[in-house]
Amino acid sequence: MTHDGTDRAGTLRPSPLTGHIQRLLQRVRAADQRRPAVWDGLLTTFCILFAVLDVSSGGWRTVAVDPSMSPRLVLLLSAAFSAPLLLRRSHPSAVLLFMTPFALVNVWSGAVVQAAFLQEIVVFNIALRLPLRTLAGAGGIVLAPLLIGSARFPADWNQLFVPHLYAFVFVSLLGIVFRTRKEYTEALVDRANRLELERDQQAQLAAVAERTRIAREMHDIIGHNLSVITGLADGGAYAAAKSPERAAQALDAIGTTSRQALAELRRLLGVLRDPPDHADRTPQPTLDDLDTLLAGVRTAGLPVRLSRRGTPPAVPPTAGRQLTVYRVVQEALTNTLKHGGGHSTLAAEVVLTYGAKELEAVITDNGTPDPAATAPDGTGQGITGMRERASLYDGTVEAGRPTGTGRPTGTGWRVRLRLPLEDSPS
Repeated sequence: MTHDGTDRAGTLRPSPLTGHIQRLLQRVRAADQRRPAVWDGLLTTFCILFAVLDVSSGGWRTVAVDPSMSPRLVLLLSAAFSAPLLLRRSHPSAVLLFMTPFALVNVWSGAVVQAAFLQEIVVFNIALRLPLRTLAGAGGIVLAPLLIGSARFPADWNQLFVPHLYAFVFVSLLGIVFRTRKEYTEALVDRANRLELERDQQAQLAAVAERTRIAREMHDIIGHNLSVITGLADGGAYAAAKSPERAAQALDAIGTTSRQALAELRRLLGVLRDPPDHADRTPQPTLDDLDTLLAGVRTAGLPVRLSRRGTPPAVPPTAGRQLTVYRVVQEALTNTLKHGGGHSTLAAEVVLTYGAKELEAVITDNGTPDPAATAPDGTGQGITGMRERASLYDGTVEAGRPTGTGRPTGTGWRVRLRLPLEDSPS
């Protein structure tokens, strides 16, 4: 702890006495909130006993304007000011109105019992809980009988009016201070709760987004490589009887593709399992890896031609955009391998077009899409994943049968990706 009341971390620490008082007040408030009726009953009982003691001891005569008043009237007035305190928190305005005629009798008769100051306890509750206009009305209710009494006993106006005026002002300010502090504390607690809730929601959204991203990556890796392996296996089985060398080449390609798929899966799962310092940081695929991707597809038996049009920008697209293009091309060719029909003339074409502000990738094949695997409007699961990837960068994906002359009806499939090269202003 330093001389200015802060610890070594710079956190403000209260003094031992302040901390003890705060803890004591917290216990009192907690007990009051648990059993408010008990505290109200204790206060009311204490005030009634004090009023009875004041009457029985004759102490009220020392401040009375007319000491010859009947003690019974003084006791009645004291009880009228004390007993309603039991409802001061639930109905403070009604309690103050109930006391008003007794306050008028108190000053008009000259009794001036000290129990009249108990009105200020009700005023404190009004200042603490009700609007300020109600507090102003309470001031009129409290001070009006005192003005009447001052008019009846002008020589004693200083004794009748001034102490109650000072008490009303002090209690009102005290109630406003407590109310302000209470509302400020409640606002801080509410803000802390909302921030905690927002933090939990952000964590849940981040977890959902991360699960979606991982599922999308695993779908692309497993789906593509298994499709390539399936194509190689079918081709190897067909060639085994006629060309053992081709079958051996197919088996080698299957082994290579399987090892690549396992390596990608280990890298993806390693990021989740290993500590950040030990996780594999191998870069994600980029546009430069498209040739390797297409080579594997050709090995699986699908002829693919890659064309690049336009002038690449001086600053390459971001890594996320390049990965999006790579995964969309990979998914489109995987769908061709799985659902393209598998006839001997099946082929595909990939066209990358660089524009001034947009990168376009069009993947077209001449196969016959399987209607059971691909929805006619291009809403299959793989296409949904493409659109989700593109939407991260304000891009769009269109999928469907290409239109044009020279193509048999119901054949071919085209995927068109449009991806802005820059983020749109927020």
